Amino acid sequence: MPKSIYQYPDWPNFKWDDSAINSIFGEVRHLQGKISGQMDSLGFSIKEEARLTTLTLDVVKSSEIEGENLNYDQVRSSIARRLGINAAGLIPSDRHIEGVVEMMLDATQNYQNTLTHERLFGWHSALFPNGYSGMYKIEVAQYRTGEMQIVSGAMGKERVHYEAIEASKMNTEMTTFLDWFNSNYKIDPVLKAAIAHFWFIIIHPFDDGNGRIARAITDLQLTRSENRTERFYSMSSQILTDKKRYYQVLQIVQYSDGDITEWLDWFLNCLKNALLETEKSLEKVLDKANFWKKHENTPINERQRLLINKLFDGFEGKLKSSKWAKITKCSTDTALRDIKDLINKGILEQEQSGGRSTNYILVE
Repeated sequence: MPKSIYQYPDWPNFKWDDSAINSIFGEVRHLQGKISGQMDSLGFSIKEEARLTTLTLDVVKSSEIEGENLNYDQVRSSIARRLGINAAGLIPSDRHIEGVVEMMLDATQNYQNTLTHERLFGWHSALFPNGYSGMYKIEVAQYRTGEMQIVSGAMGKERVHYEAIEASKMNTEMTTFLDWFNSNYKIDPVLKAAIAHFWFIIIHPFDDGNGRIARAITDLQLTRSENRTERFYSMSSQILTDKKRYYQVLQIVQYSDGDITEWLDWFLNCLKNALLETEKSLEKVLDKANFWKKHENTPINERQRLLINKLFDGFEGKLKSSKWAKITKCSTDTALRDIKDLINKGILEQEQSGGRSTNYILVE
């Protein structure tokens, strides 16, 4: 196996080529400012809605990167409850979701607090409340005491992709990392987020959950870069979209001699795309707000309100009367009456797709 980045005498003094990342770095900083400005011009309820959507996406997508699918509505309800946001149709969420949400909110809402060993242990136990990862018992709320390899392939034909720093050095390595993270070292906060993410992944201090905690650290540091608790873009959603390249770049740079230019370039491009996505979703949030303003005096029942909001928030699949009935827990006849009523009010229309089943969409 080639020499790992942490085996070079200069570890962990990272280096990079400023000229290679200056342009993309400038774009990211410009977009951050632009979106903050756009958000500040919005009304309180729209801002709250955008914030709730972003945080929900961040939690759901960060778990999805690890192959775990969390229930979107449960995550959204958990965040709304904890932030005191008045959101319609709150539902109870399980202990695991509560733990993931707790970590995420601690990172973004308490971003000014020092990052300590204890705080990381708290995040770790929130991710694994019963001490198990799937079927396997793991060491929780402590750094790993066993060696760590990232392996793929069938038994007997395993391929080692990465061998992390030995367990005996975990305390020392993490103390060095946290001292740097909490210091006022003269480096731009966005670049610091990129370096922190990479550095933490290389140390791989926990038995499991390293990716999710690395992304929470990134979110904490990006929140510091804007000095505000409101989040309007989701880095995890973008990492998920570019997951293959994410792992490729980590794979390449973990064997460099300390030069992390390629990683910084990927990270900044990923952040830029996350910000551009936010510009798009901002339009959706505005459309939704304008819709409800326009229809504030239109008689709309709770079932209709629930489904209209779902359509604005990105409804998965096609809306059919059977789905309407299932989601709102009503009969198919009631669902059809609800739908016909909204068609008469010019809110829904039949999708012109032909085929045997009828789908409904919002009128543009």
